[in-house]
Amino acid sequence: MPAVLQAMPPEMIEGLRAMGLLAPDAMAEGEPLSGGVSSDIWRVVLPDGREICIKRALAKLKVAADWRAPVIRNRYEARWLARAAEAAPCSVPRLLGQHEATGTLAMEWLPPAEHPVWKARLRDGHADAGFAAEVGRRIARIHSHAARNPTLSADFPTDQLFHAIRLEPYLVATARAHPDLAAPLTALVARTAATKFTLVHGDVSPKNILVGPRGPVFIDAECAWWGDPAFDLAFCLNHLLLKCLWTPRAAGAYLTCFEALATAYLAGVQWEAPATLEFRAASLLPGLLLARVDGKSPVEYLTDDADKDRVRRVARALLLAPPDRLRTVRAAWGDEIGA
Repeated sequence: MPAVLQAMPPEMIEGLRAMGLLAPDAMAEGEPLSGGVSSDIWRVVLPDGREICIKRALAKLKVAADWRAPVIRNRYEARWLARAAEAAPCSVPRLLGQHEATGTLAMEWLPPAEHPVWKARLRDGHADAGFAAEVGRRIARIHSHAARNPTLSADFPTDQLFHAIRLEPYLVATARAHPDLAAPLTALVARTAATKFTLVHGDVSPKNILVGPRGPVFIDAECAWWGDPAFDLAFCLNHLLLKCLWTPRAAGAYLTCFEALATAYLAGVQWEAPATLEFRAASLLPGLLLARVDGKSPVEYLTDDADKDRVRRVARALLLAPPDRLRTVRAAWGDEIGA
């Protein structure tokens, strides 16, 4: 059944006009989309029938905790989209415009029927190791492209923003929940913040990866930052571990995807020794794992206390004895869940 179009928020109409996508005296209707916690997102039908996507960053994110972030992050998402398109053209939606005064960003509309969300596919047990490997390859390609162009760092002065929407709600908040782990978690924060190699997406999660006809498409780069590429790798791999508890029957396949993504990504690392990056990713991963049950942004599908305790048990042990290889994390998790 076709969606019923609605009148759009005035800020979005103003943004569309400022971006030259809507005539000054014209109006547009749209459909609000669900799924995001940090922005209002709409499918827009322009007067000429074209469909586009527009999003407006929120100052307070839609989570239970009091989590606020500057709406200027919209500017850096637009810049990330432009740079990623240079590195891997079919891996991001086409950027159509961005308007800072209204906090709006417009991009190509990708129909869900042709671009399902990877998270939904994984939830249903469809774990394609070939697709996971391509996710790893494309993220490495984007990282490599930016690392070869270090002057891009000036376009991403987002250290404070990245701390506000990634390091604080994940690692710092988790340290407050686990005071005995404050030292290793604080050390991870400091190391991550100080590592500056390339352009980082900051939210490489299955909910932000579409399964497109030509492979993975990355969206929602609101956390764009010039920093440590190991964060993107660890952040995505973390979700493949957690999915084992969401759809247990596919746990073995998720772990195969974990291995495929990590292997493909590390094969594309050119800006530093792959083993050095792997060490940072492997030692960061337990902190991110624990954060998804005890930080400000717990995953919504882990509601069983026994499952949460499994996460805590593995993550705490690895934080106290940091691994230097991703396979160590995968083995510890596999032992815990029997996969």
